[in-house]
Amino acid sequence: MIYIVAAVAGIAGFLFGFDEGVIAGALHLLRAQFSITEAQEGIMTAAVPFGALFGALVAGRAVERFGRRQMLLVAAVLFAIGALCAALATGATMLTLARLLLGFAIGIAGLVAPLYISESAPADKRGMLVSIYQLAITLGILGAYVVGYAFDDSWRTMFSIGIIPGVALFVGMFFLRDTPRFLAIRGKTAEARTAIASLRGIPSDDPRIEQEMEEISETAEADKGHRGWAELFGPVARPALIVGIGLFFLQQLSGINAVIYYAPTVFQEAGFADASTQILATVGVGIVNVLMTLVGMALIDRIGRRKLLLGGFLFAALSLGMIAVGAATDAQSMDVVAFVGLVVYIGAFAASIGPLPWVMMSEVFPLNVRGRGMSVASITNWGFNFIVVFSFPILIGLIGLGGVFAIYSIVCAAGILFTLRYVPETNGLLLEDIERHLRSGKPFRQLGRTPAVATAGTAAS
Repeated sequence: MIYIVAAVAGIAGFLFGFDEGVIAGALHLLRAQFSITEAQEGIMTAAVPFGALFGALVAGRAVERFGRRQMLLVAAVLFAIGALCAALATGATMLTLARLLLGFAIGIAGLVAPLYISESAPADKRGMLVSIYQLAITLGILGAYVVGYAFDDSWRTMFSIGIIPGVALFVGMFFLRDTPRFLAIRGKTAEARTAIASLRGIPSDDPRIEQEMEEISETAEADKGHRGWAELFGPVARPALIVGIGLFFLQQLSGINAVIYYAPTVFQEAGFADASTQILATVGVGIVNVLMTLVGMALIDRIGRRKLLLGGFLFAALSLGMIAVGAATDAQSMDVVAFVGLVVYIGAFAASIGPLPWVMMSEVFPLNVRGRGMSVASITNWGFNFIVVFSFPILIGLIGLGGVFAIYSIVCAAGILFTLRYVPETNGLLLEDIERHLRSGKPFRQLGRTPAVATAGTAAS
């Protein structure tokens, strides 16, 4: 059952990737039909991340009040309405507003879907299951590329296809329960026990259900009366906040969006002269993105979060350095180096830097401020997403492509140091064990290295 839950919630990730990526295939048609200016094009493209920022801000409070399932149902409705409005747009302004609505839905779903999966999953599979959300994002991006290629003469068809997964998300969530943890903190203990039995595939009288309920109830009781913003920035939750914000800061400043935008130029310099060949090569990058996300999913619960992050930042730093060298020189051989660097970077990002901030954001915060903490982390993600996209052309004019990618490489090297100093190992631990460690006052990075804590988490799962 847990795999069905993760797959349904993962549809939100597919919509995230699709609605962000579909504009790329539609822009040339929109330019011709609506005679849009460069400024209008920039606003239309940036409407999604801008809307997502506000969606994440609203979702932080709403998910604690209305629940995880309810907010995903709301997001599904907004996705479907936004896609319909985009398909029926009569001008650039209406299309921009539709994409703003889609962005708002993405902001909600980007916070709630990983949280819903994390609070439903058993400890030993939580990393892989939450990573389904990132896998779905990559499939959504790839789907947008394919739809753009297949319907390159009809932008309305491109946008209208987004209605289908929106409806699928609503129907799927309609038949699912909320998470055991949310049901428990709302006093619905009987429903919480039923949810645990269904998710774990065990009989309703299995003693493991009562054991998990005791862990959840104990944490919920300790959290009573401590749900404000002051608690989020207080000494207990602050280490988790540093990890959540820091990982998204590093993820975005690794330059993923700039790398994607630069991909066609890399292909052109590497010898892919024909435009259609460049498009197919870009689809190839999308396929690498999907396949390496699967690799990350296979590794995350085997080698742990910290090792995967360290490897991801290391390979990203090296590959971005290769792109920087290739971009800074005119030698044909260096163009090939840049091309190889781009492929390696996409692989490193997809397997590690891409999914892990979403996974860890859903794990590290205490239950009483989990919604607010994930909201702040998500806002960091969307805020720096916007900054990177906005600053990219400016930095190119100032220091050139080589200089820009050198900065991104240095950021990834800093990510290694950040991981070593601040990031804990949450692999195999119950969410309640993670919170218990935070409340103990011990350094957060020591989590997962204490046999007693790890054993308790494993036993309870």
